[in-house]
Amino acid sequence: MNARPSPIRGDLVKLAAVALAGLAAYVVFPNDLGLMTRVVSAAFLVVSLDLITGYAGIATLGQAALFGIGAYAAANANLYGVGEPILMVVVGGLAGAAAGLVFGAVVLRSRGLAQLVLTIALVQLVHEAANKLSDITGGSDGLAGIEAAPVLGMFKFDLYGHTGFVFSLVVLLATLAVLCAIVRSPFGLKLRAIGRDPGRVRTLGAAVMPALLVTFTLSGTVAGMGGAIEAISAGVVGLDGVSFERSAMALVMLVLGGSGSLFGAVFGTAAFMGFEQIVSTANPFHWLIIVGVLLVVVVLFVPRGLSSLGHELKRLIVITGLKAEKR
Repeated sequence: MNARPSPIRGDLVKLAAVALAGLAAYVVFPNDLGLMTRVVSAAFLVVSLDLITGYAGIATLGQAALFGIGAYAAANANLYGVGEPILMVVVGGLAGAAAGLVFGAVVLRSRGLAQLVLTIALVQLVHEAANKLSDITGGSDGLAGIEAAPVLGMFKFDLYGHTGFVFSLVVLLATLAVLCAIVRSPFGLKLRAIGRDPGRVRTLGAAVMPALLVTFTLSGTVAGMGGAIEAISAGVVGLDGVSFERSAMALVMLVLGGSGSLFGAVFGTAAFMGFEQIVSTANPFHWLIIVGVLLVVVVLFVPRGLSSLGHELKRLIVITGLKAEKR
């Protein structure tokens, strides 16, 4: 019998695939690296959402609030003298972690539909607070003038986005590597069990609430890092970073790629934003209709997301072969 492939080896292959895809994008689309960096920063948001929804089984429409808080924290740190991009990402991650802990403490006090409504209320509160606290957030005008120093004092950010894209991609790969280790750990297995049946986990004597709070904090960290990267690459932070629309789009990207899969979240983000860019350029008046049709087709025919398409095709081939043998 053939030995089953190691999950760790599979993760390494997927990490290498993401790295190669990033390298290909760098070479093939040298004039669109700004867009590619936006894709990477959005991937942080969708991956953070996957930790909450795909693994822990908690539906949320407020994830953009954590992303935006990280962006605002990194921007303010820069305006007060923190120029090193790595430190700015750390600041954004810490701010996102603190916000994630608070969000978790509030959201986990309810269940079901009320829980989902709470997440919507929280993102709207953060959006309104960002609009009113103009001394910290710039209000409706946003925060501008964010200028990151060269990475490690050697790699200066340029107008074409070369350094910004490579920096964001490296941070994403490092983050995915850490998250892969976490979701493969006993804690990750416990989190999956909670997502499937929290009542059974409680019956077995395991604590559910602390694990979910840790997950919210971890999710906030990842989202905050993504917000910091967007602030660094764009040089400006606005209210759209904490909008409900961004939260909804993140959920769409997660469903498109496949929830419960870190790499599915990355693939869904790249597929959605790439398709959106192509269609909106080709048909600027009706592109939303085309995107909507794509989503309907994916949900109906590939319910586990585009990342499972290869597995579904393989299963279909096996079933077809078995039917042929019976004949």
